[in-house]
Amino acid sequence: MLAVPEMGLQGLYIGASPERSPVPSPPGSPRTQESCGIAPLTPSQSPKPEARAPQQASFSVVVAIDFGTTSSGYAFSFASDPEAIHMMRKWEGGDPGVAHQKTPTCLLLTPEGAFHSFGYTARDYYHDLDPEEARDWLYFEKFKMKIHSATDLTLKTQLEAVNGKKMPALEVFAHALRFFREHALQELREQSPSLPEKDTVRWVLTVPAIWKQPAKQFMREAAYLAGLVSRENAEQLLIALEPEAASVYCRKLRLHQLLDLSSRAPGGGRLGERRSIDSSFRQAREQLRRSRHSRTFLVESGVGELWAEMQAGDRYVVADCGGGTVDLTVHQLEQPHGTLKELYKASGGPYGAVGVDLAFEQLLCRIFGEDFIATFKRQRPAAWVDLTIAFEARKRTAGPHRAGALNISLPFSFIDFYRKQRGHNVETALRRSSVNFVKWSSQGMLRMSCEAMNELFQPTVSGIIQHIEVLLARPEVQGVKLLFLVGGFAESAVLQHAVQAALGARGLRVVVPHDVGLTILKGAVLFGQAPGVVRVRRSPLTYGVGVLNRFVPGRHPPEKLLVRDGRRWCTDVFERFVAAEQSVALGEEVRRSYCPARPGQRRVLINLYCCAAEDARFITDPGVRKCGALSLELEPADGGQDTTGAPPGRREIRAAMQFGDTEIKVIAVDVSTNRSVRASIDFLSN
Repeated sequence: MLAVPEMGLQGLYIGASPERSPVPSPPGSPRTQESCGIAPLTPSQSPKPEARAPQQASFSVVVAIDFGTTSSGYAFSFASDPEAIHMMRKWEGGDPGVAHQKTPTCLLLTPEGAFHSFGYTARDYYHDLDPEEARDWLYFEKFKMKIHSATDLTLKTQLEAVNGKKMPALEVFAHALRFFREHALQELREQSPSLPEKDTVRWVLTVPAIWKQPAKQFMREAAYLAGLVSRENAEQLLIALEPEAASVYCRKLRLHQLLDLSSRAPGGGRLGERRSIDSSFRQAREQLRRSRHSRTFLVESGVGELWAEMQAGDRYVVADCGGGTVDLTVHQLEQPHGTLKELYKASGGPYGAVGVDLAFEQLLCRIFGEDFIATFKRQRPAAWVDLTIAFEARKRTAGPHRAGALNISLPFSFIDFYRKQRGHNVETALRRSSVNFVKWSSQGMLRMSCEAMNELFQPTVSGIIQHIEVLLARPEVQGVKLLFLVGGFAESAVLQHAVQAALGARGLRVVVPHDVGLTILKGAVLFGQAPGVVRVRRSPLTYGVGVLNRFVPGRHPPEKLLVRDGRRWCTDVFERFVAAEQSVALGEEVRRSYCPARPGQRRVLINLYCCAAEDARFITDPGVRKCGALSLELEPADGGQDTTGAPPGRREIRAAMQFGDTEIKVIAVDVSTNRSVRASIDFLSN
């Protein structure tokens, strides 16, 4: 593809605004006024990507925050002993029989919008408020997935509290992150009083791998607002992809830290043939140890026993089943250093544990009426939270082979509110409804059969299994024999049994870490200590810009013809930086050079486009959309300082973009002065 500069503009066609540069289009072109086309400075084939070794900033401690849909927590490790992971203190409050190494992702703000509390404290305080008073407080729960589901996410996106009031989502997330920052720093000060706080902490935030760039940037902006890091020290914050973090942690596990679902006794929850499995692993490991190469691999990479059995090139799937999503990634183990290579772009969908909660809510609507449930949630928000807590406790006890019914306590305010609204009691509503597998118990509770509870799981569990099966059918994933089931929802016996029943029969070995709910958090700490462990990733989308090319009759559509000063150009050409599903190494760069259109220009703004297809030709093709903007902030040019021999008035800005990290990054240099240019990519400005 040939992109020819024209009229000395050498990279940007400038319109009326000095900050925007739309390429002129012929009449009738479907381009919008917001489009911004560019022609690269170099009128030749795009340079091949070049690899650059990532620079690691110095730090004393890594603090990872696993910001989940239903529960969140933090952990840390010191650079002096990176694999000694310190879990946060047990949280105050909580539910009987539930471990408190995470806290609910619940935020409570005062009626004035000021921070009050987070986690168990927020939930319990809100629950204890007078019903009338509670209507004025702003209580947020399970709000993380609103960022994923928002199709037009911006810094002004609003979140709705339980009482219906709204406030900026950025402030809600910043309140939560600030809470974790203060807790973590306080604990660090107590453990290491001599540790200087400034610039010594590397922060890691976890996000689903299926999140798009705007959502990742949103989390970074919230971290800036919360004071985790400053924009000037942006490298102190890493965005970790949740299934990647789990994969990094699983590499370190030993056999006794894993539960092999295929070795369970039929119908039970205990291991059936564990001894023979351990024995076979020991034999395989002994054979490996006889090889000097394998012995070196075991020592240098620090991998666990399970990985010692794997050979270079072995591949496996990580299924992160969390509160809001299922996130799938496929990795290949590379020797001799145990690095990881992504084989297929991250996939998944909204099939998290909250799907079971929604199914329960739909069941209540069938029994008591959709209008009543909506009114109750609006007028008695604290009591609704109480009801969801009661259901959560019973949901955790559900199992495929459990005998006996499950009792779910209804808050008194629910019973009283229903009688006042409908004129009869909840027992009458149950008798009149078409739902015959839920009864009213003499203890004043909903009595649900185990079969009925398991039915609530089915839509979500089926979605997870279907996504895994579709992934395993991909040619890039052939040969996978191992599946790690991780995430909070992976604790569910219902999910474990269903996945093993569906996938175990096809020879896939399903393994669950013992501390499955903390796998991502611990892995995020390890990732923060060594972010280069995932060496190659797959680009989820095709990214590029719009350029002008010489018009070639027969190849280019007539409607794309632009004639200027006697030259014939094809407008709206999509110049690709990286293709969807393309393998991109960490540190690999895509370089382009641009030239400001006129002397004194202080800012260059270049629109970025993306699509799922690999073969898009024009930025106006179906599926191609503007997704962001590359911004280059220019300092005034120093007259007479050019050391490159470039013609007077020509100023070259060389930009290098990296697509192999968890975020798309860009750096830029003014070639004439060799000075860095402030460069950024904004995915939230659309």
